[in-house]
Amino acid sequence: MKAIIGGAAAVLMMAIAVTLSPARAQQGPQNNTPLAFGMNEQDAASALGTPLTYISGRPGDEIYLTFRHAGGTGFFNRKDRLYLQFRHGRLAGWKGDWGRNWMWQ
Repeated sequence: MKAIIGGAAAVLMMAIAVTLSPARAQQGPQNNTPLAFGMNEQDAASALGTPLTYISGRPGDEIYLTFRHAGGTGFFNRKDRLYLQFRHGRLAGWKGDWGRNWMWQ
């Protein structure tokens, strides 16, 4: 009798533990590396998780553009532009552009 109660209690405890544990399968990969001054182009692209597109500038003093996916509604995805300024091959600043979408003008 004690073995049956002990076994049932173990199964119940296991079911509670599985129910309360976080669902790891639903979580996607997360990149928690923030942008930081002094990064090179590869580090910045890796931190953002998006490729950088060259806009202008001499070698070492370039301006790059990337599009960040900021979610949006169920009907329209929202992509915010982010400009990155590099000086001497290192990240010197960045500016987000949340202006109006030129396609809807």
